[in-house]
Amino acid sequence: MRVLDTVTGTLVDPVVDGAATLYVCGITPYDATHLGHAATAIAFDLLGRAWRDAGVAVRYASNVTDVDDPLLERAADTGVDWRALAAEQTALYREDMTALQVLPPDAYLGAVESIPAVVSAVEQMLAAGTAYRIPTPDAVGDDDLGDVYADLHADPQFGAAAGLDRDTMLTLSAERGGDPRRPGKRDPLDPLLWRRERAGEPAWDGDSLGRGRPGWHIECVAIVRGNLGARLSVLGGGSDLAFPHHEMSCSHMRVLTEDPHAGARVQVHTGMVGLDGEKMSKSRGNLVLVSTLREQGVDPMAIRLAVLAHRYRYDWLGTDDVLRTAEHRLARWRRALSGVGGAPAEPLLEAVRTALADDLDAPAALAAMDDWADAALAGVADPVPGAPGVVARALDALLGVRL
Repeated sequence: MRVLDTVTGTLVDPVVDGAATLYVCGITPYDATHLGHAATAIAFDLLGRAWRDAGVAVRYASNVTDVDDPLLERAADTGVDWRALAAEQTALYREDMTALQVLPPDAYLGAVESIPAVVSAVEQMLAAGTAYRIPTPDAVGDDDLGDVYADLHADPQFGAAAGLDRDTMLTLSAERGGDPRRPGKRDPLDPLLWRRERAGEPAWDGDSLGRGRPGWHIECVAIVRGNLGARLSVLGGGSDLAFPHHEMSCSHMRVLTEDPHAGARVQVHTGMVGLDGEKMSKSRGNLVLVSTLREQGVDPMAIRLAVLAHRYRYDWLGTDDVLRTAEHRLARWRRALSGVGGAPAEPLLEAVRTALADDLDAPAALAAMDDWADAALAGVADPVPGAPGVVARALDALLGVRL
């Protein structure tokens, strides 16, 4: 089974000796699950299902960034305690994922519960001289420990995966959570590892770092290192995470382990889901929420089919027509599976497995099932008893579509 490595642009089999580790970057829980979140989760759920069907031993971890600036800003804007907002939205996300038949990770951790591991990692980098402090006059307390930043010059491989010119990296850093204009940094791209406590902000004991909270990239590194090891089979997420998040995370892992091969064997990124010609995002307010669709009575399996109708690595638009097409497909499949006999199941199973092995070609898998359904609805000359049951179980196991 091969997937597209976005670093090299080639198809790669990430599995080594029958085992694979997968880490998928999760949500910052300040709003409900939208179709973009669902598309990423379903894509890597599909990967895990295909691997397990092929006999691969899979270890899967993910995170929830339950303390971060966007969450704190949304809590302040709405007058809701940030902890209550994070808990509420994390619970809703998990409900949505359960409804969409996304299998849960083996390890699912939050940034807050990972703080001890983050502190240990940052202290290690400071001791090795691969991180440094910037004086922070507005920090709470009399000491001047300062915020801690990673020194990217300590990693000669930094930037190789993204393959971007410096101006583009600076622009993306500013747009995606970085602070390239912060005075005192050795390099504008250097990322925050530990933010010292400010008045009115949540903070935790950071031992020698002082009270504060973790940076974004080091959070994922701590979770990966503690649950999957330093060398991942697949690092996954939306395409907007390729830089700076995944570039920075892999850099931190290499520096911490002094292993040039640490990080990810393969990076796999999903396309963006848009609405009205623009990327779907909380900042734009153009979200199609999974929970809202469910409240409106849309079958979660139709939502899943709407996602699967698109190749995971391409951008697409979440329109009403896409959802209506998925609902029509779901209804036809259910009618085709309602009999006691039908066309043989084995050719369909082979077609679905072949499609998934080819870089998770879900649209091809759906087309194969459409053909089977067409034959069933047209009437098979010699129907195979029990075939619909086999097909239904295969769709559940391989595509996560429960009929």
